[in-house]
Amino acid sequence: MSADDWWKHGIVYQVYPRSFQDSDGDGIGDLDGIRARLDHLVSLGVDAVWISPVYPSPMADFGYDISNFCDIDPRFGTLESFDVLVREAHAKGLRLIMDFVPNHTSERHPWFVHSRSARSDPHRDWYIWRDPAPGGGPPNNWLSNFGGPAWSFDAATGQYYAHSFLKEQPDLNWRNPEVRAAMYEVLRFWLRRGVDGFRVDVLSQIVKDAQFRDNPPNPDFAEGQDPFLRWTMLYNTDLPEVQPIVAEMRRVVDEFGDARSSRVLIGELYLPLDRLVAYYGPNAEGLQLPFNFQLISTEWQAAHIDRFVRDYEAALPPGAQPNWVLGNHDKSRIASRAGPRMARLAAMLLLTLRGTPTIYYGDEIGMADVPIPADEVQDPFEKNKPGMGLGRDPVRTPMQWSAAEHAGFTTGTPWLRLAADWRTCNVEAQSRDPRSMLALHRRLIALRRAKPALHRGSHKALEAGDEVLAYAREWEGQRLVVVLNFGAAAAPVPPALLPQQPVVLASTDPERAGSIDGPLLLAPGEGVVIGT
Repeated sequence: MSADDWWKHGIVYQVYPRSFQDSDGDGIGDLDGIRARLDHLVSLGVDAVWISPVYPSPMADFGYDISNFCDIDPRFGTLESFDVLVREAHAKGLRLIMDFVPNHTSERHPWFVHSRSARSDPHRDWYIWRDPAPGGGPPNNWLSNFGGPAWSFDAATGQYYAHSFLKEQPDLNWRNPEVRAAMYEVLRFWLRRGVDGFRVDVLSQIVKDAQFRDNPPNPDFAEGQDPFLRWTMLYNTDLPEVQPIVAEMRRVVDEFGDARSSRVLIGELYLPLDRLVAYYGPNAEGLQLPFNFQLISTEWQAAHIDRFVRDYEAALPPGAQPNWVLGNHDKSRIASRAGPRMARLAAMLLLTLRGTPTIYYGDEIGMADVPIPADEVQDPFEKNKPGMGLGRDPVRTPMQWSAAEHAGFTTGTPWLRLAADWRTCNVEAQSRDPRSMLALHRRLIALRRAKPALHRGSHKALEAGDEVLAYAREWEGQRLVVVLNFGAAAAPVPPALLPQQPVVLASTDPERAGSIDGPLLLAPGEGVVIGT
């Protein structure tokens, strides 16, 4: 067994801590709440839990503005409760992955407090400071993801500081070796506490152009779109200097690997395919898993998905591990993007493609986006750009555990409102229903564990018509065929795809199972895994 098996052949489950389980009645999820729900993850069958930021923070961006990289925010618990979570997760066979946020800190981080105190302060160059442009104003045309310029003026020292997100999130200067050394010590701090890896936030943006040139116009921009898209991010994302830093991060986490278990680096990278795969690094010295978000943005049609899967497989460097993501804390949920029936098909796709899948909390029960009234909006993205559909609150609502008060999430008042369907769409109810989304996830994950062809086999695209996606997974003589009907009409499975004496091993329809005798017709939105 390889030390890499757990992340190569397992499944990652993302927890947004504020919304998973509250243990103390303040309406905000916490570490003890996650610990109380570990058995759900075990029964689901996942292998690792990735926890979004739980560091001390003023919460301007709900934890992504960090004031101390080496502690736990009291809202979530303590270092001691974190250590207990790690121990109990490991005892249950679960790995724990933390969020690592290298691009920026909170403006209240001691490093930045010192940095802005004087131009002569030793920490001044730990952040990105520039004089105003000739004639005044920001140094260049770079924009903040959250609206407005990516620069804020500090009157006390007469310079602008860069912030790719909120002004409360100043960007670190990764060209400074002292910054790199300090941030690698952050990694070591948590690795010593037993974490199994990191998901690295906005990794491609951590280095900016040394000449601070203006970004060029985006030829595809249209009025009415997010103003951030007006310029092409040529000079403040995905620069060549990022790659050596990724290799340095990898060497740090590799210091803590052993024969039984490696440590994993997962990167958040919204990049074109050819640039995404570059983050595996030469000779596999980069990220083990550069996040592949294409299923989030791809048109939900068989031909589009088939084309992308083929292109992705062809683009992967030799030996690279593919990975797949259907949703996360920033993007609309799959049940809202594709609809409830297609969300079931998406689950089968996610859990049968070659590579490491990531499940976003709540997707296993089919949670959908929750409309948040304007007077209840929490997300600064929505507050800064209202009415554009960019707010992330709808995908961060509390996990729906039961029909008890507040869906079993809290005894207090939830920090965000619950979905209207929480009394019927919840873990407790779906655990009793063999036709539920949760039951489908459990069946698919159990099959994936049981069949090496699914968790370590090769991928071969098959031809099955314009509306049907089909592929084979093979491992040491075991061959499974996955057929997914994305069309609006029933579709026959081509007999040539079926093995001798075919058996339906799994289906989005729990009543379809067992031997196939005669033609196989899939209903709209139905998928099957066929073996012998």
